[in-house]
Amino acid sequence: MQELRKFVAPEFVFGCGSLNLVGRYANNFGAEKVLIVSDPGVIVAGWCGKVQDVLAAAGIASVVFSAVSANPRAEEVMAGAEFYRSHGCDVIVAVGGGSAIDCAKGIGIVSMNRRHILQFAGIDNVTVPGPPLICIPTTAGSSADVSQFAIITDLQERVKVAIISKTVVPDVALIDPATTVTMDAYLTACTGIDAMVHAIEAFVSTAHSALLDIHALEAIRLIRANLQDAIANPADLELRSRLMQASLEAGLAFSNASLGAVHAMAHSLGGFLDRPHGECNAILLDHVVSFNYESSVERYLQIGEALGLDMRGMPAKEKRAAVLNAIASLKHASGVDKTLREKGIRLTDIPELAEKALRDPCLVTNPRRFNKRDIEVIYAEAL
Repeated sequence: MQELRKFVAPEFVFGCGSLNLVGRYANNFGAEKVLIVSDPGVIVAGWCGKVQDVLAAAGIASVVFSAVSANPRAEEVMAGAEFYRSHGCDVIVAVGGGSAIDCAKGIGIVSMNRRHILQFAGIDNVTVPGPPLICIPTTAGSSADVSQFAIITDLQERVKVAIISKTVVPDVALIDPATTVTMDAYLTACTGIDAMVHAIEAFVSTAHSALLDIHALEAIRLIRANLQDAIANPADLELRSRLMQASLEAGLAFSNASLGAVHAMAHSLGGFLDRPHGECNAILLDHVVSFNYESSVERYLQIGEALGLDMRGMPAKEKRAAVLNAIASLKHASGVDKTLREKGIRLTDIPELAEKALRDPCLVTNPRRFNKRDIEVIYAEAL
């Protein structure tokens, strides 16, 4: 019998021009003054100003908080919450990638619960929902606009912490593929691989279900078929739309099935290096899949089929090699193919990284049980 499974998702509108609905939704929430959370790159690209114009046309005042790093820090969340309070805001609109959206989620948590953001780390530790949150993603990968996750960097401990709660699911996501045409090639690649990891980990998660599998597999198919072309043709809206759909489908899957060891280890690594999340995921992905493979063979074979492999008649050993090669080839073709050593990790750093990864809640739903030594071995292989 199928186990009980939940499916949590926000209302979302998908398609070019959906950004223009932000005024209507803000009015629906009774907004009088909106806090827009964004970052300097998105402001330069013009998307933040576009949102301000749409809000102004709807008669809604707004202020912008843009002190957001590529990996949002606890101190930035706390500063944003004070900014929200001091400006008398009542609705939050996040415009940007996962960093801006996660920071906006953190600001909402702190604004309503009046405690330091790091006190909410873990699962179901947010008691009071934040103010209404509208998300407008400008990257195709993080899926923060539809997920139950907020990832915040603890600078003191040099680690990313995961806050997982239904209370951080946005109220509305306006998913406009046109906003992604301003991403450069490397960001396109990193976010595309991030979405791929979301889909793979959700599909093999111990909390997977038939309701989620269809989204995970479709995300893998879309990324495999379109990522390289989108990197080469950044202005092609059809390609951008397919990757944005892949991000959405992967987000619906992982938000409900959770993730696994790639993310647990990437959170530790990303906090230690302050490097892009998708890049950290890419470095670790095939190494973790190799370790997990025997614990979920049939599911990894389905992932291989979604990656375009025809494995009929192959011996089991060759099938395993084919799946691993397909994953490695995709990330290499995307240009996200560095090693940990190239990013500055030393062998002596690994015990600290492993200790932090072992405490990450994403490890709970990994298909194979991990101990500290297992994690150390995988980090060492990725050197």
